[in-house]
Amino acid sequence: MPFIVNADAERSEMLQQIGVENFEELIADIPEEIRLKKALDLFPAMGEPEVKRLLEQMASRNAATCEYASFLGAGAYDHYTPAAVKAIALRSEFYTAYTPYQAEVSQGTLQAIYEYQSVMCRLYGMDVANASMYDGASALAEAALMAINITGRNGVVVAGKLHPYTRQVLVTYLEAAGERAIVQNSIEEGVGSVAALEALVSDETAAVIVQQPNFYGCLEEVEAIGAIAHKHGALFVVSADPVSLGVLEAPGNYGADIAVGEGQTVGNAQSFGGPYLGILTVKQAHVRKIPGRLVGMTKDKDGDDGFILTLQTREQHIRREKATSNICSNQALCALQAVVHLSLLGKEGIRDVANRSMQKAHYLADRITELPGYSLKFSAPFFREFVVETPVSAATIIEKMLEKKVFAGVDLSAWDEDGLLVAVTEQRTKEELDSFVSELASLG
Repeated sequence: MPFIVNADAERSEMLQQIGVENFEELIADIPEEIRLKKALDLFPAMGEPEVKRLLEQMASRNAATCEYASFLGAGAYDHYTPAAVKAIALRSEFYTAYTPYQAEVSQGTLQAIYEYQSVMCRLYGMDVANASMYDGASALAEAALMAINITGRNGVVVAGKLHPYTRQVLVTYLEAAGERAIVQNSIEEGVGSVAALEALVSDETAAVIVQQPNFYGCLEEVEAIGAIAHKHGALFVVSADPVSLGVLEAPGNYGADIAVGEGQTVGNAQSFGGPYLGILTVKQAHVRKIPGRLVGMTKDKDGDDGFILTLQTREQHIRREKATSNICSNQALCALQAVVHLSLLGKEGIRDVANRSMQKAHYLADRITELPGYSLKFSAPFFREFVVETPVSAATIIEKMLEKKVFAGVDLSAWDEDGLLVAVTEQRTKEELDSFVSELASLG
């Protein structure tokens, strides 16, 4: 695509057509403090070998999990991705494909999406999965809007400790749609208070939302939460980590009406924050309100299996203002990697990954609590992640551990809380766990 410069007269004409006087008026909603007010400090022109060398030097400054033992979590986890996942995803028919508008020439992509949907339904215990969303946060926000659309209500209650960033996305979606802001349940010992939730949910509540495991890694009382939601006619929305479902009950089995999740943990690298994969599944009764698109299987005129876009509630299509969502595309490549990964693991494989992650996390937690000055912040059961109260600041521990090539965890002070959030996956060895404990002892 060529670069075509616009002259001043052309820019003025465009601004006039938009209905603003100048460029400053066009960007009035962008806060002053984040605007660039100086010329870009660009490198001088250089040849391709020099550019390559420069980029390699810049990339080498990053610390990666292939060289560091990672105990990072808070939504992105260092699970192992088999080499076969990339080998399949990087095939040209997948890697270069765009969007399957024309079913007759997109059968491979459509089948891959169909298989992804099928796997997610089985994993989450739900009836229908869409073709995927942008990420777990947008999937949850879309689920909230979907619940409002289905029930005709506009109150949303968060029953437990939701990831702060996901909560921000949820608030943004709801406020932009003109809906009421969310109500947060009180947190006791790392989980939402079931007793307090009763007073927050009413016949005006559209959805009760819970993250399982929650932001702290703790396990919420999901069955009791679901019962409260349904008692008042609200939809029960669960955001569940897919790996955790290797050992935890599937949301569909304890009454979830909509179940979502972040698919980074299955087949997708942490990649400095994305691209990730939004999982969205629903019960059959709500399929007509599902956002995004849905791939179905049918028979062609010769009786052979064929794949089509069964539902695609996009605003560009004929529905326009009646569309259920403005999600226009899906994360097909990330979804492909997820379904390849889960297919390679199978039922026993994902159970093994979840079990090993859980057992290693509990081993590390037990070892840490033996150290003077260290303790678990919450008493609630947890899966693979837990919060540690430390005798020195979490920031100090993280900084010192980096010198040992260890990502020690997440400092909760970023959200005005105390503690070190530590995650353990199946990749961590016993030697790494014991070394982690030894280093903490030296810092205490």
